[in-house]
Formats: sequence, structure tokens, C-alpha cells
Amino acid sequence: MKALLGTKIGMTQIISKDGVATPVTLIQAGPVTVTQVKSVESDGYNAVQVAYGEGKNLSKAVAGHTKPAQVTPKHIREFRVADLPEDLKVGDKIDVNQFELGDVVNATGTSKGKGFAGTVKRHNFNTSKKTHGGNGNVRKPGSIGSMYPQKVFKNKRMAGRMGHDQVTVKNLVVAYLDPANNLIGLRGAVPGPNKGLIEIGGKA
Repeated sequence: MKALLGTKIGMTQIISKDGVATPVTLIQAGPVTVTQVKSVESDGYNAVQVAYGEGKNLSKAVAGHTKPAQVTPKHIREFRVADLPEDLKVGDKIDVNQFELGDVVNATGTSKGKGFAGTVKRHNFNTSKKTHGGNGNVRKPGSIGSMYPQKVFKNKRMAGRMGHDQVTVKNLVVAYLDPANNLIGLRGAVPGPNKGLIEIGGKA
């Protein structure tokens, strides 16, 4: 099962033997602990639930759930799998050794929050003319529809909160591995700020 949780460290580049520079995002990945194994017979689908980090002030429900695995996690995530590994059980550790250089994976994180943003920044709207007859209010959104149906439809592109959304970047190549330090490098950019939680999942 190629799935892991990690903390984003930041971006750097690695130089190959032929002098080619490859931009990579370094992630402190795992190890994670299996806290639950779900199967089609018991839960209706196959999945592996893993815990990562050291949490504090856990609720009694979470503490009781993770007690068999002997962990007090900060993060718990579930990865669906097509087939469950036969020897996988609660309490097992999963680390970067399951990945190999050249593997293609998906990375999921929470994008940086930008706060309240207008339509120009949020949706790439054009501004009105500043000169030659412009009205002076160049960043106003303008009309948002006729009188009928006297409401604003959902998903109308307007000003509002920007960022802080779950973003998945697909088809990232594993370009660097350091099992001794639990480091994995993915070619390209990964969503979220440094120290943010990243979910790494192998392509199904």
C-alpha cells in the first residue's frame, strides 16, 4: 500500500549527474501507524486508516480508538485501497520504504489562505478603464444579473474568501528518497504552506 502522511518542509532542487536541475518539494513523510483496517465484509469497502504526529488533549473517543495501536496522533486519515495487504494489522508502521524513485503519486494538501479577495484577484476579472471616460471605480464587479430571478445563484463568481481549500496535485514523480531521515522529494510543487500536512497516495 503506497500511502503516507507527512509535513511539507519546502522546495529545493537536486542536481543529477548530467547537470540537470530538478525542482522538488521535500516532505518529512511518516512513519505512520495503522489504527484501523476496513474491509468490504465489515465496512462495505477496503481502506486503511493511519495516524501521524504526536497530538495532545485527545478526546476520549479518539484516545479509545487509537489505544490498540498505542499512539496519540495529531492527524488521522483514511486511504481507500483496491485490495488489502494480507499481513497488514493495527499497530504496523508504514514509512517511505514503500516508495521507489520514479513512482507516480498524488499529493493532497490545504492551500494557503488569502483572506477576503475581490473579483480581480480571485477570478482574474478585468478592470474597467482608468482613463478616457472610465468611471474611476476600476475594481467594482459590475452587474451580477437582471432583476429576474431576484437572487444570486450559487457559485456566482464574486468577491469572497480565497484559498484555504483542499487541493490535489496529480502525477507527481518521486525524485528523491532518504529512508534514514524519512524524507521524500516530489518533482514539482505541492499545495500548502511549509509545515502543512500532506497526504501522499499512490495512483490506483
